[in-house]
Amino acid sequence: MNQTTKMSRLLKVAAAQLGPIQRTDDRQSVVKRLIELLRNAHFLKAELVVFPELALTTFFPRWFVDDISQANHWYETQMPSPVTQPLFDEAKKLGVGFCLGYAELTSDGERFNTQILVERDGKVVAKYRKVHIPGHEQNEPDRPFQHAERYYFKPSGEGFGVWNAFGGRIGMMICNDRRWPESYRVMGLQGVEMILCGYNTPLQYIPDPTQDPLQGFHNALVMQSGAYQNGTFVIGVAKGGIEEGVDSLADSSIIAPSGELLAKTATSDDEIITASCDLDWCYNYKNTLFNFDRYRRPEVYGRITSQRGSTTQ
Repeated sequence: MNQTTKMSRLLKVAAAQLGPIQRTDDRQSVVKRLIELLRNAHFLKAELVVFPELALTTFFPRWFVDDISQANHWYETQMPSPVTQPLFDEAKKLGVGFCLGYAELTSDGERFNTQILVERDGKVVAKYRKVHIPGHEQNEPDRPFQHAERYYFKPSGEGFGVWNAFGGRIGMMICNDRRWPESYRVMGLQGVEMILCGYNTPLQYIPDPTQDPLQGFHNALVMQSGAYQNGTFVIGVAKGGIEEGVDSLADSSIIAPSGELLAKTATSDDEIITASCDLDWCYNYKNTLFNFDRYRRPEVYGRITSQRGSTTQ
């Protein structure tokens, strides 16, 4: 595929950042906010709207319950559900697709941090479940707030898929996945042209407070590097602001295959940013510096898949 000989494939995308969702906010009120953001994005001519991780509830892993069934009300057992159906209906009416993160409880009792991709006809065309689960499995009562994702969610073994949708090759990842270069590269090897990533990132990192002032820098660093090194757009969308007393990073952004920022939010509230993304721009990088078939050396990368932790041996 050659950038100079192909017609441009433009996809106008919107990052739909959410401000805080408090514990007392019900799903109906949250869905109304999502619909309002969807309408605003449609007014701006967006074709795809990306919502954050766990976009229907507060970030409930900041609390620990001894009986996990007491947390069932935070999870979705079907999608769409009667409560979320109006979002799907509005998207179909407007002809706008979306990506939505939520907590999933399966019929087998498994719990995943999940993201779906919905096409412009209102149909779910892809589902991704978070691979890299951060935080801790046990209650840590000395912390000012918990980060018990590893208690509430099972790491997915399904890996990183890439789907034909919206006229391109679309991939998904969630929050902590964006910090791991393998996430991008596995999708890059499948020809990904746009990666959709929702996140909730507390500004206070309790295991190492020296990282607190670097949260915004690290957020940009990993997504811009991943975009450039794989020749893909990356759409990173936050749920930011002070939620239940915990301040979280906003800084939602739309990143080009060059690694450049095309758009970035200015607030930590509900906010829309958009960019017209020429998917063929990806091939300026996929066909040159990051021509994987020409330059990659998988025969010397064996440690990446054969070894988990670091070693001096």
